[in-house]
Amino acid sequence: MSDSDSAGDEKTSTFLVTHAEDDSAVLKDVRDGQVHTLSSNPGVEEADAVEATVASDPPMNLTWSVVEVEERRALSTERSEEPPTAQERDIAAEQDVGEVARRERAGEGEIHVLTVPPEDTEDAAADVLDDEATLSRAARLGVSRVEVRAESGVVSVRYMP
Repeated sequence: MSDSDSAGDEKTSTFLVTHAEDDSAVLKDVRDGQVHTLSSNPGVEEADAVEATVASDPPMNLTWSVVEVEERRALSTERSEEPPTAQERDIAAEQDVGEVARRERAGEGEIHVLTVPPEDTEDAAADVLDDEATLSRAARLGVSRVEVRAESGVVSVRYMP
């Protein structure tokens, strides 16, 4: 949940670290997409998910500082050599090409099943792995790992703890 005070000077949310250097970092709020450039790096790395409170830096309010970090976790994406499960293949068989089905995982996380033209399977899997939205969704779901499985016409994206 994203909270801002009435002046917009402080905000508590879940952020994806989209860029990090020794002396600065860029956070993207995974709920509203707002980008926050930090005036210093509080010890985060690119592809981290951070539950934090940030405040704008006076007098111009162009940069932000981290007030408090509640949680920080590294996010990872990987391409699995395993094929999609029988359940994921069944879901894909019930939908048209171009559709995405979302299901809760047993335990924590989600599974997304994409049905794609067979000749586009590898490109679709690579696109999912390269897409910043994949990491944003993992941060929003509160998980740390994304596993992509693919076989002809089916790409499964598993968001896991």
